[in-house]
Amino acid sequence: MKTLSYVTLLVGLTVVLTTTAWAHDPVTRARTPINIPDVPGYTTLKCDFHMHTVFSDGLVWPTVRAEEAWREGLDAIAITDHLEYRPHQADVSTNFNRSYEIAKTAGTDLDLLVVRGSEITRQMPPGHMNAIFLTNSTDLAVPEWQDAVAAARAQGAFIFWNHPGWESQITNGQVIWYPEHTKLLEQGMLHGIEVVNTRSYYPEAHRWAIEKKLTMLSNSDIHNPLNLEYTLRDGDHRPTTFVFAKSRTLKDLKEALFARRTAVYTGNRLIGDEEFLRPIFQGSITITKPSTPFRSGQARFAQIHNRSSLDYELQRTSEIPEVTSPARLVLPAGKTVLLQLKAKAGTTTGNHSIKLPYKVTNLLIAPETPLSTTLNLEITFNSTKAEK
Repeated sequence: MKTLSYVTLLVGLTVVLTTTAWAHDPVTRARTPINIPDVPGYTTLKCDFHMHTVFSDGLVWPTVRAEEAWREGLDAIAITDHLEYRPHQADVSTNFNRSYEIAKTAGTDLDLLVVRGSEITRQMPPGHMNAIFLTNSTDLAVPEWQDAVAAARAQGAFIFWNHPGWESQITNGQVIWYPEHTKLLEQGMLHGIEVVNTRSYYPEAHRWAIEKKLTMLSNSDIHNPLNLEYTLRDGDHRPTTFVFAKSRTLKDLKEALFARRTAVYTGNRLIGDEEFLRPIFQGSITITKPSTPFRSGQARFAQIHNRSSLDYELQRTSEIPEVTSPARLVLPAGKTVLLQLKAKAGTTTGNHSIKLPYKVTNLLIAPETPLSTTLNLEITFNSTKAEK
């Protein structure tokens, strides 16, 4: 009898555990949506474009990646196994397209968009790059990295630089943009960059994305089973790319990536251009004015409901003449909070439209630059004198 390899045993155990969990645990089988408002004119797709299976150096079968993504509320994934690093090739097919094909079948059953991709795994420069929306991964398995990237571009692929701040890709503690990256960019062979990989945020990559007009991405680069990396029951989640697409199709997903319509979701932080973050925040909250009029010196409460999956963290940026408001405010996901307002002396009677100035400290439109916003509401003053 043949001795079973480690990978064969691992794959078998993964299938058994996954099948058992799906059959008997209703929580495991449940899909948890990511509630993010659509940007006007577009559908917000939740995506992960960097993950591995046993067909390179990952530790799960491709169907598991599709099932994990479905349960976590994603709309689209890309399987991006390494072309050059395949430590389990004695145990699985050496067909570079096979992991995508297996995941695609599972994705179809789950109504999950699955994108064909591969990771071009080379030394710096240019480092590791993902090519997605490929038609045939085999064409990229060539000796020279320049030829691999050119083959991806010839297939109309979307190409991005992986984990630029990873310790194996930095020099003397510095994240470096090399002449090779400039050449790729000028030749139309570099379209995006990972601003976030796993739990790491790279401010320099964020700056480059803005300066060089690269699409911002946030991906898991996951190798282990999902539940070994993220404690989903405690509200933890994988890093995710929000893509603002015209519709929920592969064609429109690809178009949106090339058009740079993305935002980066990691932990409790959202990163992206102001044109996307502002409508997301504004579409997330509803403010109800105080039910009774103010008198000078008295406090009243407005209510703010946050319908999104993010906890918004706000810091007041200045005072206004009519009322005082909290210096700091947290709007928990899916909850309604009380906003205490206190009328200032000397405010005239009647109706007032007030704008409370805040910055949303966990929404970044550039490195160290939070989104500025106002909380707008109508309030009524009955008298300038306080009640006794």
